[in-house]
Amino acid sequence: MLISSTSNSNHLILLCFLLILGTVTATDHIVGANKGWNPGINYTLWANNQTFYVGDLISFRYQKTQYNVFEVNQTGYDNCTTEGATRNWTSGKDFIPLNKAKRYYFICGNGQCFNGMKVSVLVHTLPSPTASPVANQTSNSSDASPSVLTPGGVGLRALVVALASIWFGSGWM
Repeated sequence: MLISSTSNSNHLILLCFLLILGTVTATDHIVGANKGWNPGINYTLWANNQTFYVGDLISFRYQKTQYNVFEVNQTGYDNCTTEGATRNWTSGKDFIPLNKAKRYYFICGNGQCFNGMKVSVLVHTLPSPTASPVANQTSNSSDASPSVLTPGGVGLRALVVALASIWFGSGWM
């Protein structure tokens, strides 16, 4: 079967579109949102309103001449001490990958930890496709977010059919 170059180009464009559509993106959690990394902010409240997954980023925005960020253990977090810190950042725009499912502890190391500049975040593993609550629940809640490629759903099946059509050169697309 001979396929024209226009047909190949259209299939390639469709494949690229589907791959981009199916790509999972990480979330960049900016500590303190528009208030940044500064004293006197309740970072516990901020963290409790976030959901962190492996692969996400946590970003600290601050004046680099005044503040910094240290990753510490729970003892360092509780006592506001950098002793035994595992990493530190000083750029003022620090993007820190959350690569493991665990609890992370961050403090400001110049004494401002005692003024509230500390945050602890719990990072979860990504939900497995078979345990997806979106695919298994029925809800009429207005805050339920739509899912384009729900595991087991129509979107995933459409992606498989489209890819099979491209791969095997079906003319019906």
